[in-house]
Amino acid sequence: MKGISVAKRTNYSFEKRQKDLAKKKKREEKLKKKQERKASGVETIVQIDEYGNVVEIEVDADGNPIVDSDDDDDDEGDDE
Repeated sequence: MKGISVAKRTNYSFEKRQKDLAKKKKREEKLKKKQERKASGVETIVQIDEYGNVVEIEVDADGNPIVDSDDDDDDEGDDE
Protein backbone atom coordinates (compact mmCIF):
# COMPACT_ATOMS: atom_id res chain seq x y z
CA MET A 1 0.00 0.00 0.00
CA LYS A 2 2.88 2.31 -0.62
CA GLY A 3 2.15 5.37 -2.67
CA ILE A 4 -1.23 6.13 -1.10
CA SER A 5 -1.21 9.57 0.38
CA VAL A 6 -3.70 10.84 2.88
CA ALA A 7 -4.69 14.47 2.75
CA LYS A 8 -3.67 16.46 5.80
CA ARG A 9 -6.61 17.31 8.00
CA THR A 10 -7.22 20.85 9.13
CA ASN A 11 -6.60 21.39 12.81
CA TYR A 12 -9.79 23.28 13.71
CA SER A 13 -9.01 23.08 17.44
CA PHE A 14 -5.80 25.06 16.94
CA GLU A 15 -7.54 27.67 14.78
CA LYS A 16 -10.36 28.05 17.30
CA ARG A 17 -7.88 28.42 20.16
CA GLN A 18 -5.95 31.10 18.27
CA LYS A 19 -9.16 32.97 17.50
CA ASP A 20 -10.26 32.76 21.14
CA LEU A 21 -6.88 34.02 22.34
CA ALA A 22 -7.10 36.98 19.95
CA LYS A 23 -10.59 37.82 21.21
CA LYS A 24 -9.45 37.58 24.83
CA LYS A 25 -6.47 39.85 24.15
CA LYS A 26 -8.66 42.42 22.41
CA ARG A 27 -11.18 42.33 25.26
CA GLU A 28 -8.41 42.81 27.85
CA GLU A 29 -6.93 45.74 25.91
CA LYS A 30 -10.35 47.34 25.65
CA LEU A 31 -10.97 46.92 29.39
CA LYS A 32 -7.53 48.35 30.21
CA LYS A 33 -8.16 51.36 27.96
CA LYS A 34 -11.56 51.89 29.57
CA GLN A 35 -10.04 51.75 33.07
CA GLU A 36 -7.35 54.26 32.07
CA ARG A 37 -10.00 56.67 30.77
CA LYS A 38 -12.03 56.25 33.94
CA ALA A 39 -8.97 56.88 36.13
CA SER A 40 -8.08 60.03 34.20
CA GLY A 41 -11.58 61.44 34.65
CA VAL A 42 -12.18 61.63 30.89
CA GLU A 43 -15.36 60.07 29.53
CA THR A 44 -16.36 59.63 25.90
CA ILE A 45 -19.95 60.33 24.90
CA VAL A 46 -21.11 58.89 21.58
CA GLN A 47 -23.86 60.78 19.77
CA ILE A 48 -25.41 60.70 16.33
CA ASP A 49 -25.76 64.05 14.57
CA GLU A 50 -28.64 65.13 12.34
CA TYR A 51 -26.94 63.57 9.29
CA GLY A 52 -26.56 60.14 10.89
CA ASN A 53 -22.82 60.47 11.55
CA VAL A 54 -21.36 59.07 14.76
CA VAL A 55 -19.75 61.81 16.85
CA GLU A 56 -17.56 61.06 19.87
CA ILE A 57 -17.18 63.83 22.43
CA GLU A 58 -14.71 63.62 25.32
CA VAL A 59 -15.88 65.26 28.53
CA ASP A 60 -14.15 65.83 31.85
CA ALA A 61 -15.48 64.75 35.26
CA ASP A 62 -17.77 67.81 35.39
CA GLY A 63 -19.34 67.02 32.01
CA ASN A 64 -17.60 69.85 30.16
CA PRO A 65 -16.42 69.01 26.63
CA ILE A 66 -12.65 68.76 26.18
CA VAL A 67 -11.51 70.85 23.22
CA ASP A 68 -8.39 69.77 21.32
CA SER A 69 -5.95 72.61 20.77
CA ASP A 70 -4.71 70.89 17.57
CA ASP A 71 -7.82 71.81 15.62
CA ASP A 72 -6.92 74.71 13.35
CA ASP A 73 -10.18 74.80 11.40
CA ASP A 74 -10.87 78.42 12.37
CA ASP A 75 -8.66 79.85 9.63
CA GLU A 76 -11.16 79.29 6.83
CA GLY A 77 -11.03 81.83 4.05
CA ASP A 78 -7.29 82.46 4.34
CA ASP A 79 -5.61 82.01 0.95
CA GLU A 80 -2.05 82.23 2.23
